[in-house]
Amino acid sequence: MTRIGKYHVALIGAAVLILLMALVRIISGQDDLTSSGLIASALTLAVPIGLAGLGGLWAERAGVVNIGLEGMMVLGTWFAGWAGYQWGPVAALVAGLLGGALGGLLHAIATVTFGVDHIISGVAINLLGPGVTRFLSEVLYKEGTPAADAGAGITTSAAVTGSTWEISLPVLSDGPDLLGKLENTHWFLLADVAGILRGLTHNVNVLVVLAVLLLPLTFFVLWRTAFGLRLRSAGENPWAAESLGVNVYRIKYIAVVISGAFAGLGGVFLVFVSDKYVEGQTQGRGFIGLAAMIFGNWRPGGLAAGASLFGYTEALRLRTSTAVISLFLFGALLLLIYLGMQIRRLISAEVEARGMKQYTLMAASVLGMIILFWLWLTVDQLPNEFVFITPHVLTLLVLLVASQRLRMPKADGVVYRRGEQH
Repeated sequence: MTRIGKYHVALIGAAVLILLMALVRIISGQDDLTSSGLIASALTLAVPIGLAGLGGLWAERAGVVNIGLEGMMVLGTWFAGWAGYQWGPVAALVAGLLGGALGGLLHAIATVTFGVDHIISGVAINLLGPGVTRFLSEVLYKEGTPAADAGAGITTSAAVTGSTWEISLPVLSDGPDLLGKLENTHWFLLADVAGILRGLTHNVNVLVVLAVLLLPLTFFVLWRTAFGLRLRSAGENPWAAESLGVNVYRIKYIAVVISGAFAGLGGVFLVFVSDKYVEGQTQGRGFIGLAAMIFGNWRPGGLAAGASLFGYTEALRLRTSTAVISLFLFGALLLLIYLGMQIRRLISAEVEARGMKQYTLMAASVLGMIILFWLWLTVDQLPNEFVFITPHVLTLLVLLVASQRLRMPKADGVVYRRGEQH
């Protein structure tokens, strides 16, 4: 009998989600739920969050809490804008990576070398990033400078020169737009799958492809190489790693600098999307990336799911407020599936295994399902304030549910000193 692994479960879960979205689209009449335009927007919004979360993953797997991702993203955006308007997108990419890595290096010096509390250092980086970039803008972009003549100002750089590399993936997006034609038929499931595939493959920024490739690459490096084993051991028990000859200080430095570089790469992507640096354009994505990483249980696959969730809800909010109401129906159907799984587990379990907690979860699921279904039936228009906070509320709810199965690295946030057992 073939054993069902985690990847099979993930594929089945993705298929069920697509099926549910197709069903919700048909029932609600909101064709935008699985349209290629919405999926493309969701991908654009998810990538910087995913890159920030990937940066957090590298640092925290090595035992360094990195809440300074937002400040590192800010540094990445400024340096990408500064280099991009002068020398083009390649220079923007390199400068953004170096800017974020510089923030990571400062965090590593404070936490690894001097033993500063990781949270305090991260907050300092988040304050330092916007302050340093504003200072640099006032010095380099003031009136009369070549940058100002090119269109830069105190809060914005000049436009990045040259193309920012949009591509369409082969086979699926070459030749006649077959996916677009299938999407326009609005047939159940077939049109939904076509819309999703078209949104993921048509006119994709090259940094999106790079970000997607970085996920399996990170998994391979951290879980399939000797270097990755040393890095993860530094986050689980650095003193045990030290006893085996691992240079824990060096491992932590490398991990945190790479963490900052990934956050900076997320900033470069934001610059490529808007064609220039704009003050405040990160909009808290570093913090959301940290939440996505925690949701993903400090693993690349889960991180990708968390970033996709937020990107999708944010894209839905930006494109149409009425479609957000359909999420009530989607949530009710998810709770119905969850309730069915709990009932099946209850029937198959021994009498002694049936605890009060399981009955409480089932009762809460029933109540939540009824409330969500009632809201979907009765609400015609959501207040703009509620629509605006929907992605954030959804992220918090998902984190709340997921928190029951999370396990952070054991030495995450612990100050390490060579030769001193904690």
